[in-house]
Amino acid sequence: MMKRLGTYLLQGLLLIAPLAATIYIVYFLFQFTDGLLSAYLEQFFQLKIPGLGILIIICLLVFLGIIGETIFARPIKFLINSILERAPLLRLVYTSVKDLFSAFVGKEKKFQRPVAVLIDEKNDIWRMGFLTNDKMDEMGLDGKVAIYFPFSYNISGILYFVPANRVKPLNISSAEAMKFIISGGVSEMELLQD
Repeated sequence: MMKRLGTYLLQGLLLIAPLAATIYIVYFLFQFTDGLLSAYLEQFFQLKIPGLGILIIICLLVFLGIIGETIFARPIKFLINSILERAPLLRLVYTSVKDLFSAFVGKEKKFQRPVAVLIDEKNDIWRMGFLTNDKMDEMGLDGKVAIYFPFSYNISGILYFVPANRVKPLNISSAEAMKFIISGGVSEMELLQD
């Protein structure tokens, strides 16, 4: 009887935990983002409308994106980039964050080529990752490619240089590959339609 009760408890936990965690994370992000402006809106305009802070931030980011694409913003972007790239510590942080964001959402998305890599030929062990650079000659690594391997249940990963002949492209979208890797291989994958 106690064993069955424990099984039901675990089943209930498995049913509700992912939903509760998702709701909590979304709520936390909503509260945090909305709270960035809500204090100022309440102080200066006597407005207390939930979600108004997020709406203003989204509109501001879209407006900055539109402005950033114009010819008038190019000299400003060039000036900011040149200043930040001359400061040693700031350059490291700025270029790393800039490259990370552009890898996911920029025009030059880097995690678009999911691959499987033969890690151990003797035991036929493969690892799933993303091909990020297919020419490593300038580093003296002829015939090697750069593969990024995200960790499961984590947002970090590791980069390997592997022989190109050990890499096999996968017939799945990059979003499906990332979801599969981060879930530790337990999520279902949808193959790309030819």
